[in-house]
Amino acid sequence: MAEQGLQPGRIRIARELRGFTQADLARRLDITASAFSQFEAGATRPGPATLQKLAEALQVPPAFFAEPVVESHEGFFRSLRRTAVIDRRRARAIAQLAHDLATSRPAADILPPISLPTFPVMAFDESLDTEQIAEDTRRALHLGPGPVPHLVDLLEARGLAIIRMPLNTPDVDAFSVPFPDRPVVVLGADKNDRARSRFDLAHELGHLVMHGNEVWGMPEVERQAHSFAAALLMPRDQISREFPDHMDWPRFFALKRRWQVSLGALLLRAKSIGRLSEASYLTAVKAASARGWRRAEPIPLGEPEQPRWLTRALSKRETAEVFSWLPESIIEDLAQAAIPSR
Repeated sequence: MAEQGLQPGRIRIARELRGFTQADLARRLDITASAFSQFEAGATRPGPATLQKLAEALQVPPAFFAEPVVESHEGFFRSLRRTAVIDRRRARAIAQLAHDLATSRPAADILPPISLPTFPVMAFDESLDTEQIAEDTRRALHLGPGPVPHLVDLLEARGLAIIRMPLNTPDVDAFSVPFPDRPVVVLGADKNDRARSRFDLAHELGHLVMHGNEVWGMPEVERQAHSFAAALLMPRDQISREFPDHMDWPRFFALKRRWQVSLGALLLRAKSIGRLSEASYLTAVKAASARGWRRAEPIPLGEPEQPRWLTRALSKRETAEVFSWLPESIIEDLAQAAIPSR
């Protein structure tokens, strides 16, 4: 690869995929950490010999470093304080490669152009009405009354690139990266819960609809996305009529089946819209916890919804030709992401 074709962002992506720090790689290349940081910043360029050593250390073909990078912010991650930076950045790098695949020629006839509604908000807008934004989003997505059907299918049909893969840490939940040309949502394959997965996807949709590339990294935006997800999946005016007048577990079990959300989400929604008092809510939560339902709820809903585009893209011979610059181990990671969880 010609030195002038180097894309500094690709050095960072390859490093984060391997879980190395800049200092780790600097030692492997026998240069200073400061010198290595200049490579990633684009201030200086490694010579051919150094670039070859870098490719070997990161287990990528040299051509990997020549591919353009579409930039976005760090992504929408929950529990930043509990999430190790190295885990978060590896997950973010995988999302970058999923984006590359989703915007490639082989995927052009699989994913349509992105067509998600947007309703930008400010992080600390006290007048923010997530209920109204969720209602407007349902209307824009042509959703009728009642539960949202297969949410993954619905959003893939709108051009959203969704993948499901093991995130290998309890502290990295589902997350999204709002690439301007093709946003990516990563759902965990190690949490085999349909209700939770649907809520996770609705939460990330809230980020893409409301926050995009403008606002991120603050607890307030996570609360907004959570509120949006509840309103999207359980519209106030519709579900309010279906909640019982008193705590009734069989009725909540039926609502779980109908709305395809967790008991925990239903209880919290009933409290937030005034159908359960604070005292009744706390009593129900304590009862659920005593029965072990906080760990494993009754009334399982089956396997999580599975993305489809990635399986189709990886099955095309054209994909292997276009992505010859991807390391085999990453192709294997993406292939694993396309296999339904068991």
